[in-house]
Amino acid sequence: MKTYFANSQTVERKWYVFDAEGQTLGRFGSEIAAILRGKHKPTYTPHVDTGDNVIIINTDKLVLTGNKLNLKMYRTHSGYVGNLKETTYKTMMIDRSDVIVETAIKGMLPKSALGKRMLKKLFIYKGAEHPHQAQQPIVYHLKGVK
Repeated sequence: MKTYFANSQTVERKWYVFDAEGQTLGRFGSEIAAILRGKHKPTYTPHVDTGDNVIIINTDKLVLTGNKLNLKMYRTHSGYVGNLKETTYKTMMIDRSDVIVETAIKGMLPKSALGKRMLKKLFIYKGAEHPHQAQQPIVYHLKGVK
């Protein structure tokens, strides 16, 4: 029996919609990262982008466990001395909840050109509306994630 290796010409991609309302950030993000990588398919090949397109809605209604709402910090640095900027999760949720989800999922993907291509198939929206109705996305309900 020969080993099957997928290639970019034979991959069939689907579109999925995920509702982030009431989901825990880390558990939700790890499931999304697995779907972007294609690990849910029997044709998964580590060196080929076999994943599907993912649309995430209602990111402003994500949940964190414990006291992370006030303690979790997002840090950016410009490279200049004294330019470390820190923002709490609470203020990030008000201003840019889509960046929170993208950062979490980006950290779970490979750190290579392949990971960058996988991240381009991720579409994140704060509200319940998205402009991808023409692709006829399938509503996906995560198993085991609250």
